[in-house]
Amino acid sequence: MPKPATTPARKKQGRSFSGRMLKAAVFLTVWGLVALVAIVIWAAYDLPRPESAMDAERRPALVLQDRMGQTFATYGDLVGEPLRLADLPPELPAAVVAVEDHRFFHHSGIDFIGLARAMWVNVTNGRVVQGGSTITQQVAKTLFLTNERTLRRKIRELLLTIWLERTFNKNQILEIYLNRVYLGAGTWGVDAASRMYFGISARKVNLWQAAVLAGLPRAPSRFNPRSNPAAATARAKEVLTAMADTGAITRDRARTEAAKINFPKSARQPGAWFADWASDQVQSVLPPDRDATVRTTLDLRLQIAAETALGTMLDGPGAAAGVDQGAVVVLDAATGAVRAMAGGRDYRDSNFNRAVNARRQPGSAFKPFIWLMALENGMTPTDMVLDAPVRVGNWQPEDFEREYRGEITLDEALAHSVNTVSVRLLTRFGGPKPAAATAQRLGITGKLPNDATLALGTGEVGLLELTAAYAPFFNGGFRVTPFAVEAREAPESVIRPEHAAMMTGMMEAVVARGTGKAAAVPGRIVAGKTGTTSDYRDAWFIGTVNGVMIGVWMGNDDNTPMKNVVGGGLPARLFHDVAMAVR
Repeated sequence: MPKPATTPARKKQGRSFSGRMLKAAVFLTVWGLVALVAIVIWAAYDLPRPESAMDAERRPALVLQDRMGQTFATYGDLVGEPLRLADLPPELPAAVVAVEDHRFFHHSGIDFIGLARAMWVNVTNGRVVQGGSTITQQVAKTLFLTNERTLRRKIRELLLTIWLERTFNKNQILEIYLNRVYLGAGTWGVDAASRMYFGISARKVNLWQAAVLAGLPRAPSRFNPRSNPAAATARAKEVLTAMADTGAITRDRARTEAAKINFPKSARQPGAWFADWASDQVQSVLPPDRDATVRTTLDLRLQIAAETALGTMLDGPGAAAGVDQGAVVVLDAATGAVRAMAGGRDYRDSNFNRAVNARRQPGSAFKPFIWLMALENGMTPTDMVLDAPVRVGNWQPEDFEREYRGEITLDEALAHSVNTVSVRLLTRFGGPKPAAATAQRLGITGKLPNDATLALGTGEVGLLELTAAYAPFFNGGFRVTPFAVEAREAPESVIRPEHAAMMTGMMEAVVARGTGKAAAVPGRIVAGKTGTTSDYRDAWFIGTVNGVMIGVWMGNDDNTPMKNVVGGGLPARLFHDVAMAVR
């Protein structure tokens, strides 16, 4: 059957529809381009100068020196030597490419195949397992952008990626990445990281070390060899496997190198706890956005002596007595300048500063404040006090030896740290509130218990503050504030000089014939006070020699009891060992 002829009207109608479609397509295309240009302008109007790609940016560095001008700590970002690919072992860039962007040399900055593969893996796993960013994109983000997750930042990243690929060749982009990528612990670039983690230039790293460095960019904190060697090892093995998968090395060599991974314990850096404390103190006086070198009060010789003595005591007699931790502070009795600070057994194992941040019961080390209160109420060291059973409500404290001496002098009562006398003095001169006020006047901070147990040191104090609060007993009556950087205000008079002299004399008796005999140093006048909690959870000795205050605390972080350790035992011996280094 013949087809019906197409009428002129139908032809005209078809041409009209086609024309409308063409016009719509042109309209949409034009306005789509306009919108695309507008989006690009919106995203790129304040892009940073691409020419700044090689400008190294970092946080200002803080260099801390001891009192003699010797550097002992640095803070801020570390930037190593800029290195070319020719300067590096070929395994290092190969490791980075294998694990970060194995198609790096075959794409034009954006790897669409890699993006598709990453999307598929993430969808099938129900979570983000792989990323699709290329090394070039990471360079664009590292050099110019922030980590914010916005459409505008992604567009800017793509524009900068295109610019980088047009401006630099692949080797140059890889060099920029290796020199500028953040690799944890304040290090930027493979050379700074290699020096930090291995103590060598990146020029000299071996294969497994190269794998460690290449594995860091994904999560620099989590894979930091210093803080998490197990995670760093596992990540390095992943890198070695990726290198074998891409043919950069054989699988046999990957297994051999994986077995070699080992992170030796980093060398001890004397003064690390002091450095952390000092760096916090100086932040408010540093110039903004500028490197600074600050000379501190640290005496590096005394610092090394304190750390060595503490470590030796804990590893030897301390281990036998169930003592796991301790702390030592040394400060100038006249000014409060801190000369040494050991905040624990080993900073590499725990950077918690027990000298500053731990608050523990001082036990009998609190008694000098009670004795001072008695002096300020008219007593003298030769006045008689009663050592006999005493009861306050339902509480009946006992002496440590569970023996009573009867009438003894105030001086003798402190020398032998008599508990009943301390409680009698507290209750006789107004109770816990004036006793707490006396301690706080000398420098004890924080709330103290409002009951008679305060006489036996049931409040909580820090070692540094307690040591500083003892200083007025030995410097003529002036309160000092511990400091790490010179130029502090003059000390404030808080004790009458005659009362300070009496306290000094009584605490000399503590060492000469009382509970602190183990702290004595031949040929020198030593004064101080022991402190022990009733359950052996804390033991203290705070004292002075040659115008220097030395404070010692020993105990366990989990607050478990020690084996009969008292302040006149290991802490007094440790005081003696540190005091031997004081000139």
